[in-house]
Amino acid sequence: MANMMGPIYHLYSWYLWRQIKDNSMPNHVGIILDGNRRYAKQRSQEADFGHTMGAERIDEVLDWCFDAGINVVTIYAFSTENFSRKKEEVQHIMEIAQDRFETVARSEVVHRHQVRVRAIGQLSLLPPKLLAAISEAEEVTAGYDKFQLNVAIGYGGRTEIVDAVKRIAEKVQTGDINPMAISDEIIEQHLYTAGIADPELIIRTSGEERLSGFLLWQSAYSELYFADVYWPEIRKIDFWRALRTFQRRERRFGN
Repeated sequence: MANMMGPIYHLYSWYLWRQIKDNSMPNHVGIILDGNRRYAKQRSQEADFGHTMGAERIDEVLDWCFDAGINVVTIYAFSTENFSRKKEEVQHIMEIAQDRFETVARSEVVHRHQVRVRAIGQLSLLPPKLLAAISEAEEVTAGYDKFQLNVAIGYGGRTEIVDAVKRIAEKVQTGDINPMAISDEIIEQHLYTAGIADPELIIRTSGEERLSGFLLWQSAYSELYFADVYWPEIRKIDFWRALRTFQRRERRFGN
């Protein structure tokens, strides 16, 4: 049976790709990377093991996105609420993130695909070494415009909206914005994701069916897909199924 799983898997993956490859793909996909700790617990390991394995999955999933022609990917890596976890766990996640951003700056794949990298969130909450790694990754990819990877880290959707309101209020005080002129467009211009199209599809792993504060404003008309696998074990067929589901839905935007 084990020997048959490889051929069967590849056959099914090919079958799914044949179904989706010629249909419309989302331009922007958001991904909530959930289930690292439960993945570790299921294997009688500490949480650090799950976070390490989860980080290793990101590159492969990005390759799937490139293959599908998805131009923008936003991953939810660490929320503001996650800072309340044990100090040792948070420190390990920060170290993983630092390593990943340092890797991105030197990544042959990133430069070959011309991926612009950005971090979004309350970056002032992050440790200095991680901030330096983020700055380098953003700087060396700033000229790219073929693909974009946004990493939501130290991110909270409500906080993002509050921060936008504060910046708008400051401009109202200085007379740069007329309060009666405030619109959806004005608010969007002051979000962390200013200049980036809203995600058409948001995928969450681990079977949980909620956004947990991810892109609250931007997800108003996003299609949602919840995969019953933990993030470290996501497979290409899980991702292809999400795209197939997206393609089969009728997007009416409230009409």
